[in-house]
This record gives sequence, structure tokens and C-alpha cells, in this order.
Amino acid sequence: MAQVMVTIDGKQYRMACDEGQEDHLIDLAGRLDRYVAHLKEAFGEIGDQRLTVMAGIMVIDELTELQKRVRGLESEIATLRKTRDDALTRADRNESALTGALSNLADRMENLAARVVRTESPEDAAS
Repeated sequence: MAQVMVTIDGKQYRMACDEGQEDHLIDLAGRLDRYVAHLKEAFGEIGDQRLTVMAGIMVIDELTELQKRVRGLESEIATLRKTRDDALTRADRNESALTGALSNLADRMENLAARVVRTESPEDAAS
């Protein structure tokens, strides 16, 4: 297990994390430090514990809003996938219908051509 030193509100904390996660943990601590700094600017010195709790609540609030957005986007994606699947199904049906119609038309044209050939008389062909 790796260990890193992070700084939050000017105080250093030794933290443990999985190997390879050191930079990620330092980044997370930096983000929390920015929340604490923002609150300190807004409210002044109101106590470390209170600042930390308020910063935690702000982070959770942001996370909750992002989770709502993700659920909304997931719902939208599901709707778009269903619309796409329905359109593909309709396109397949239209393609089958068009293929059938073209096949019938080709058969009719062949039948007409055969009738024309049969109705020609040898005298007509000689002239």
C-alpha cells in the first residue's frame, strides 16, 4: 500500500492508497482543499471541523446533482437506442417491401416481354 502526504487547509495529512493511485489521491485532496478555501473566504475562520463538514456537504451535494444528471442522460440514451432500434426495424421492413415490389415489377415486365414476343408474327419479323 502506497502512502502520500496531502495538504488541506494548510495542514499536512499522511494518507494510504493503492499502488498507482497516489496522483489521484493528491488531486482529490487538492479539490477538497479548494472547497475549504472557498468556504473560508465566504465565512472566515469558523473552525476546522465545521469547515471540513461544510466542504464535505458541498461535495456530496455536487455529487448528488451529477448523479441526477447521469440518470437523466442514461434515460435519454435508452430512449435514443429504442428509437434507433425501431427505425432500423422499420427500415428493414421497408427494404423487404421494396425488394418484393421490385421483384413483382420485374416478373410483370418479363411476362409482358414474353407476350410481345409471342404476338409477333413471322411476317412482322421479316418486314
